[in-house]
Amino acid sequence: MKELILHCDMVRFQADRKTKVAEEIEEKQKSASMENALFVRMAIEKTDESNLAEVAKNTVTDLKDVASKVSTKNIMIYPYAHLLYGSEPASPAKAIEFMKEVEGLLVKEGFSVIRAPFGWYKAFEFKCKGHPLSELSRVISAEGKAEKPASKEVESQAVKAEKKLTSTWLILTPEGKEIPVDKFDYSKYPKLGIFSQYETKKDRTVLSEPPHVTLMREKEIAGYEPGSDPGNMRWYPYGKQIKDLIEARVLQRILEYGGMPVETPQMYDFKHPALEKYMNRVPARQYTVRSGEDEYFLRFSACFGQFLINKDMYLTSKNLPLKLYELTKYAYRREQTGELVGLRRLRAFTMPDMHTVCMDFDQARSSFLEQYKLSMGIMADLGVEYETAIRVVKSFYDENKEFVKGLVKTVGKPVLLEVWDQRFFYFVLKFEFNFVDCLNKASALSTVQIDVENAERFGIKYVNPENETKFPLILHCSISGAVERDVYAILEKAHMDREAKKAAMLPDWLSPTRVRDIPIADRHMAKANELADSLAGVRVDIDDRGETIGKKIRNAELDWIPYIIVVGDKEAESGKYPVRVRGKSEQVEMSLDELKKELSARSAGYPLAPLYISRLVSSRPKFN
Repeated sequence: MKELILHCDMVRFQADRKTKVAEEIEEKQKSASMENALFVRMAIEKTDESNLAEVAKNTVTDLKDVASKVSTKNIMIYPYAHLLYGSEPASPAKAIEFMKEVEGLLVKEGFSVIRAPFGWYKAFEFKCKGHPLSELSRVISAEGKAEKPASKEVESQAVKAEKKLTSTWLILTPEGKEIPVDKFDYSKYPKLGIFSQYETKKDRTVLSEPPHVTLMREKEIAGYEPGSDPGNMRWYPYGKQIKDLIEARVLQRILEYGGMPVETPQMYDFKHPALEKYMNRVPARQYTVRSGEDEYFLRFSACFGQFLINKDMYLTSKNLPLKLYELTKYAYRREQTGELVGLRRLRAFTMPDMHTVCMDFDQARSSFLEQYKLSMGIMADLGVEYETAIRVVKSFYDENKEFVKGLVKTVGKPVLLEVWDQRFFYFVLKFEFNFVDCLNKASALSTVQIDVENAERFGIKYVNPENETKFPLILHCSISGAVERDVYAILEKAHMDREAKKAAMLPDWLSPTRVRDIPIADRHMAKANELADSLAGVRVDIDDRGETIGKKIRNAELDWIPYIIVVGDKEAESGKYPVRVRGKSEQVEMSLDELKKELSARSAGYPLAPLYISRLVSSRPKFN
């Protein structure tokens, strides 16, 4: 069970309307208020169901302790399922049973208790006190209050340094103007304003569920895995298809660019001298595992494996720039629990990771710009808007201002510039393309860094034209960022479109089904299958369910199918098909050749893949 506890001067709620899982209540239970109260927002997990009574007992013990410390006997219990990031909720019946049990135990202990009704849409307001115990969070199980982490968390020196980091924040315009973030006019760039505030305040906690979580469930793309650590997801066929297509597109672009795919281990030895030093230069928290008496860490990128390959290579200037690429499935980071939410921030994720060995700064800058443009290309493929952040050490910025300003000109709009007085990390320059979501949180997607340390640390060398052995520079590049985060951005954008009364949809090339055939009657099934077979290389399914044509069309629209085709006698005879194209107000009539031509044009250059699930809609299972 998870809970947030606030000590409030005042808290009140008003229940407006009920959901399908709402408990039945009397009119007087629809609103209530308390003063000098603990406002306890709680969420009950599936894992609590086997021992609800013990979890309730431990919850009450903890609440009694908190209440005594803040000198109150008033407690409001408030169901709040939004706390369940990364875990499965208990059934509504069990959740209600649990809260009633907690309520009863507290009353027996002499507390004045108000329990907000379960399953109702409620408005609430509160005024939180400002003392050290006024804001607390808890994870409580049958064993008691959770204090022990699931595994050892390693905090690098870079993480510690990042907490102390001081920055100068500017907006850099395409005209080369440097404007303090609090002086810039964001009226034409509202997303940049939101992003700038998010970055400068550095508050990463998410207290409400973002819209993409609802969509990932609704579209059966992904779900939380209660049998694993929070932040590890399960992917259903539709989501797996989307992920695989993004990964294939990234590989296409990397191969076209000259990257060479490799594969390296997921687990590395803490005692390796180069790795031990590198770990303290990376702002990330790690999973650790033991094998006998030895301790290892799970990789958070492909850096280690690629650097160790580079170390064993004989390189000359003729080989450079040299680009190694790996799709790290998976990379692992022990992100903080309060930051885990949906697909936005995970503890296990898929990171396309390329490292480029460069001879000198001229070659590094040239490759950096190429990869910057490559990243712009993949963002265009995904169809998401982004805000650019450039982060740079002051000494490097002073020497390379024209280069940095050129990056801003290339992206064609103002960017957020963070300038560090000192170099805390292994890189002197990086950029990120950040997506700003529906909750005004930002997430980095594409990124490239210029690394000035690790060639020497790992013993990576090359021979220059004068036959001298030198240490190169290394670029770290992910042109897409984590694939799971790409899916999050696409879904959040779809929600924004829906809110703006536009047609919510995935990019056509990513749609698990691109064309849906709707036969009017059973006798048209043969023609529908023939049409599907004729569209070789296109993901086509057939809605063969015994429902009305109108309902089938409506279901296809709810499934965000890009092309919907009705097949009946007229179509079978004429060879002309009425085609509904998502996002267009009118249907158009097309021949099979015309349809093939349009589908081919819209998917040109993108990877092809068959359906990952049955062609017949009637035979598909439900995954959640």
